[in-house]
Amino acid sequence: MVKRTIYPPVWLLLGLTTIFACNEYFAGPRFTSIAGQVLGGVFLIIGLWLLVTAGGLFSRAKTGVIPFRNVSTLVTGGIYGYTRNPMYLGMSLVLLGCAVTVGASVALLVPPVFVDHRVAFYSAGRGDAAGHFPRTVCRLLWAR
Repeated sequence: MVKRTIYPPVWLLLGLTTIFACNEYFAGPRFTSIAGQVLGGVFLIIGLWLLVTAGGLFSRAKTGVIPFRNVSTLVTGGIYGYTRNPMYLGMSLVLLGCAVTVGASVALLVPPVFVDHRVAFYSAGRGDAAGHFPRTVCRLLWAR
């Protein structure tokens, strides 16, 4: 039996699709304003910056960026000195930015569900293969 894995960018696309579906069909109370648009844009830009920066660190280390495969190097420098999941954090901020930008209150439920699901899945599959790194660096930015 072949184990099928859904890669994180696919989860991001599913989250974005869910946000736009919530906006269109299950919006709930709306909170649209210029401030919301700007705040959502800031979250989007920071999230995209985290994704590009973390991906660049993997490229510089000449190791694979695809999760669930063997890697040649453990990246611990740069943004990985502050968070061990900058790509998940970046994707979460992209989702939050989109949810705030569309202004549908129900869409704000998507980013926390994404964070909870992805971090729990990531942590369960890693074990202690990275030695002390998981104990010394925050999982996202606010929790060890």
